[in-house]
Amino acid sequence: MLRCLRSNTAVLQHLKFNFERSNFQQLAQLSNSSIARRPYIEQCSNKNNGILLLAANTVLTNLTRSNTSFFNKVSAEQLWKGVTTVSNAGKKRGRGMGVNKKMTKDLNRGQVIGVGKANIQWPGLNAPIIRGKEVIRQQQLPPDPERESKLIKMRDTMGRFKPLRLSPLERGWSGYRMGGRSCGPPDPIGQDAFEGFDTRVMEMKTVTTLDGNLGKIRTFSCCTITGNKNGLAGVGLGKAGDGRSAMKRSKNRAGQKLVYIQRYNGHTVMHDFFSQFGQTKIFVYKKHEGYGLVCHRALKTICELVGIKDIYAKVEGSMNMQHLIKAFMLGLLSQKTHDELANKKMLYLVEQREENEMFPTVVGIPDVCRTKEEVKPEEILDFSLTGFDERLPLRRRLYQPFYTKLPGWQYHLLKTEFRRNHPKKRVQLLAEYGGTKQHARSHLTKEYPETDSFYPALLHRKAIAVRQAESE
Repeated sequence: MLRCLRSNTAVLQHLKFNFERSNFQQLAQLSNSSIARRPYIEQCSNKNNGILLLAANTVLTNLTRSNTSFFNKVSAEQLWKGVTTVSNAGKKRGRGMGVNKKMTKDLNRGQVIGVGKANIQWPGLNAPIIRGKEVIRQQQLPPDPERESKLIKMRDTMGRFKPLRLSPLERGWSGYRMGGRSCGPPDPIGQDAFEGFDTRVMEMKTVTTLDGNLGKIRTFSCCTITGNKNGLAGVGLGKAGDGRSAMKRSKNRAGQKLVYIQRYNGHTVMHDFFSQFGQTKIFVYKKHEGYGLVCHRALKTICELVGIKDIYAKVEGSMNMQHLIKAFMLGLLSQKTHDELANKKMLYLVEQREENEMFPTVVGIPDVCRTKEEVKPEEILDFSLTGFDERLPLRRRLYQPFYTKLPGWQYHLLKTEFRRNHPKKRVQLLAEYGGTKQHARSHLTKEYPETDSFYPALLHRKAIAVRQAESE
């Protein structure tokens, strides 16, 4: 194939579309040499058997277009790294925290430093250096044939792309979060072990501080409470660079700050009380057995670890977790015995409860009791106000039923006015004169038995007894 090319543009177009890249580079080199200034005929492609005829004084120039761009300057691996990673300056500013997370199996799980195939006791690694007064030395322990099978089973149960599903008993308050989750008893101190103790995570959060050189510094803050469910409890706060270390530090600090909390009959608080820390206010009510824990989930967890089974608590104001814990613990520690309360007022402490049909029960006896004349009329004798420091919890307004706005409701009130206080009066008579819930007594019962509502039933029983005696 013969062609006569008289312009550089035609030459370049022909080379671009009809010849290989190697041949194009050879021609570009020729254009820079002196040979390219003389007429010549050169066969440039053996594959196409093409012959290029150049006119006289035709100069080949290297007018190659730049085919490089952002996508072919670097390799695919470098491009992908640029998309998925963060620069060093960005890392210092806290960017891309979760970029390099690899969703693979953790082969370190189940491994313990110092424990391997050769079961050897290493002081300081897998055993304490000193146990009591004896110095522990390195020694060979009997082999554990089940170790490898346990590790393999543990790795097989691990999810490759999803976290392990926790059993309902191991979960916290909500899903996979740490709040409310059990983390075991505190570590033993010397020969003293925390037997029967359990620790719950109350709060786990990240705290970030800014530094001029290092940028954002992230640490973990963990608040835990430990208890033996029999009156002993302690609260601890720990911070560390990772969550596991913060939890361990907090748990051990809680074990070092144990306090004893008094309980009434081993199931509830000693009395109603009010407690406040910051803007968090808590009203706690003493309840009977079987009532349960009706309160905030954090207070419920504390009560379970302390051993309290029946209370009602109302929280007002801020719901800050640490303020909730501190307010409730301060309230529990400020409780007083019934005798202390009676001595403070110099009066008998009498308890009346609905579950006991308002029967008065003396629970506190003072050393010296005041007379009726010594008690001032304006003195507050209701312990619900005294225990709450003359405060009352905020109660929501009860909406009136729709029928109270109808004209027939006023007629009903007038019709039933004569017996509107009968239920309250019945309770008062039961508290003062005894009887049963269905048959109350009054101050006229002894003189006039017929005033007792149970009198007709008594007459009927007497008549039956007389008939039976006559028949015999």
